[in-house]
Amino acid sequence: MGHGRFVVFYLLCGIAAGFAQVLANPSSTIPMVGASGAIGGVLGAYLLLHPYARVLVLIPLGFFTQLIRVPAYIVLGLWCVLQFLYSAMTAGETGGGVAYFAHIGGFVTGAALIFVFRRRGVVLGALARRRGRTRRRGPWG
Repeated sequence: MGHGRFVVFYLLCGIAAGFAQVLANPSSTIPMVGASGAIGGVLGAYLLLHPYARVLVLIPLGFFTQLIRVPAYIVLGLWCVLQFLYSAMTAGETGGGVAYFAHIGGFVTGAALIFVFRRRGVVLGALARRRGRTRRRGPWG
């Protein structure tokens, strides 16, 4: 999408994330600080652009750890489910914490805005795979 369009995309995701958190908890007086909602927007766009990319994940197994490659749609799908679960578990709390609805709002906004901000001719990952237009380049596929 290019540098300039990415900045606008990122800022819009962050703004939408803030609105999502305010809609979820309008009476909150706790200030929101951070860019995690905007980063959620980048994750939403990545999911649509590269759903089958293999992401390196660290799996803790007690005292041991294991690195494995998992498709992005599994990693980001699990991340989304966890955001909903954590938001449900912390729904009645009044103390500071994590703005889970900002993460969800940013993610949804990024997934929606990628249709507007992607460059002309860029095919979404699932469509590219169906049309046989995927090419494996470099170590990340």
